[in-house]
Amino acid sequence: MGIPHTKGLETELFILFLTFYLLTLLGNLLILTAIISSSQLHTPMYFFLVNLSVFDIFFPSVSSPKMLLYLMGYSHTISFQGCASQLFFYHFLGCTECFLYTVMAYDRFAAICHPLRYTVIMNQWVCTVLTIGTWLGGCLHSAVLTFLVFKLPYCGPNKVNYFFCDIPVVLPLACADTSLAQMVSFTNVGIVALLCFLLIVTSYILIVFSILKICSSEGRCRAFSTCSAHLTSILLFYGPVVLIYLRPASTPWLDSVIQC
Repeated sequence: MGIPHTKGLETELFILFLTFYLLTLLGNLLILTAIISSSQLHTPMYFFLVNLSVFDIFFPSVSSPKMLLYLMGYSHTISFQGCASQLFFYHFLGCTECFLYTVMAYDRFAAICHPLRYTVIMNQWVCTVLTIGTWLGGCLHSAVLTFLVFKLPYCGPNKVNYFFCDIPVVLPLACADTSLAQMVSFTNVGIVALLCFLLIVTSYILIVFSILKICSSEGRCRAFSTCSAHLTSILLFYGPVVLIYLRPASTPWLDSVIQC
């Protein structure tokens, strides 16, 4: 394993990635602490934000510790079970986060388009069911992909030109026909990403129409401001997904840069 074309840059990359990793952990821990410690923030929107912060703590932890170890000069090898675990948890957390962004878009839709019924629509039971559903959906999605990829035979030691195990770089190492696994993984990732994206777009189209009906400019600005952070996060989330999984050819070096 490793990031291709980075020989001689290990120290610089270690400092860079360690800084990013620690800042990510610190930022999300501060968000969690602020929300949990303030009773005024115990609302559906912040409940989902807590879940998002948890994902953003675990997500980089799937690959960053191992990457930092080999940048320090430790072994670049990873076991078959370790590789399978990385792939499972990466897609589990990624898919669950994708579902969560969709749920958060629905939450914003309910808050802006139906403000008087918001507390009824997004009650505690609904929030809990939606959250559990995102976790279970992500687990099922990842389990299918991991099973299809690792039921294939792999012949002896192989070199993964990437900083962690993912479908585009693991499948070419198989010693059997990978067409079924490639088709299912591409379709699965594509359908999940596209369906969630369409639901998010639909929610925001309805939100925009509702905001335009607000008479005061101050009210419109306030409504738009509640959605800006969510929209930015969605763009940052879907950009790498499209570039890595939904383009015709995979380039390990470009994929590494995108993921980092």
